[in-house]
Amino acid sequence: MRKIEHLGIAVKDLEKSNELFKKLLGKNNYKEEMVEGEGVKTSFFMIGETKVELLEATKEDSPIAKFIDKKSEGIHHIAFDVADIYKEMERLKSEGFEILNEIPKPGADNKLVVFLHPKTTNGVLIELCQEKQ
Repeated sequence: MRKIEHLGIAVKDLEKSNELFKKLLGKNNYKEEMVEGEGVKTSFFMIGETKVELLEATKEDSPIAKFIDKKSEGIHHIAFDVADIYKEMERLKSEGFEILNEIPKPGADNKLVVFLHPKTTNGVLIELCQEKQ
């Protein structure tokens, strides 16, 4: 793993949260994007080399909607940038981590993504992401 790529924060209202984070960080978001496959609309803020990703559910049965129903708004995941997502998946599996999606899937911000089950990572949802080639 090369760096923390972004922190994902589940929010109920993306527009209101964009305003809040604009005030908090002193800058505008640089991008909004729909990820239809995950039922989510995202907004990105850049802080140094790390991003903050706000995630609003667009479907009632999406992972973000379920997260908010269960835990309320807040940090949803930590994403790590990797050079080779397939090699990193194999390495982590050999270390005993459970991979939630065996095949990397398209994510926001031109990434391939895979998630590790929180039960194997001290309750934290971990995302691995690699820039699409």
